[in-house]
Amino acid sequence: MEARSLCMGVAAPLLLVLLLPLAPGSHWSAAAQTTVIAHRGASGYAPEHTLLAYDMAVRMGADYIEQDLQMTSDGVLVVMHDADLDRTARGPSRHCTGPVGEKMYEDILNCEVSSWRGEDLEALERVPTLDSVLNRYGASTRYYIETKQPEQAPGMEEALLELLGRHDLVPSSPDDRTVLVQSFSSESLRKMHGLEPQLPLIQLIGASQMPDDIDAGMRDVASYAIGVGPTQRLVTPEFMSAAKRHGLLVHPYTVNAEGDMRRLIELGVDGMFTNFPDRLMSLRSPH
Repeated sequence: MEARSLCMGVAAPLLLVLLLPLAPGSHWSAAAQTTVIAHRGASGYAPEHTLLAYDMAVRMGADYIEQDLQMTSDGVLVVMHDADLDRTARGPSRHCTGPVGEKMYEDILNCEVSSWRGEDLEALERVPTLDSVLNRYGASTRYYIETKQPEQAPGMEEALLELLGRHDLVPSSPDDRTVLVQSFSSESLRKMHGLEPQLPLIQLIGASQMPDDIDAGMRDVASYAIGVGPTQRLVTPEFMSAAKRHGLLVHPYTVNAEGDMRRLIELGVDGMFTNFPDRLMSLRSPH
């Protein structure tokens, strides 16, 4: 995750608040219902957005695996967080450095994204396409897909919907949560909502994107999305109250420490993104 443009006002100072504990026994009830979203796969254990990371997350029992989308110059949706290849791709520099959007897909086939962390892996993995991920897991898991820098990739939303349709993953009603689509770009989400009103959408909110009027901000989001994905430090009782008043799910990111997971569960979040799905899974059942 990283913050992008969101027309929801200027950041407001966060108030310090006292967190009231839940009644005895209710913590475990809330934890058992917390949706586990594998952030870039089980990226705490394996290189992000690789099939290895996704396989690991699925084995751990994560409810969703997340895909960040970039689009090549020839219109192929690939799964990679950064707009540039430099951080995670390795291979010939003419193919494996610079913006994804300036490369043909056949160029990116020369790159691998497994070795950048320096781990000793049995096999190197290429940059996956979204199509290959959907082919691999089919209906056996659920997908949390982010449109990244969509303003720099005209047609990304249409390409995503076409691909979801090809895999029979376009929902027949908003209650079908097999696929959730998220973005920091409210414009991208509004476009998706116009193209496919049944597709459930999540508005991401970065640390500098809190609206001055939280209630008005949540009301606006609820006109096109079913939930919000705030960075975890934005989640306070005030934030939760405003979101729930407007019927919005709350899925904060990126939560890796067990203490933070417990705090957010007590505040009543519906799910959370984590690099370590097994840690959150372990909180869903009392020891």
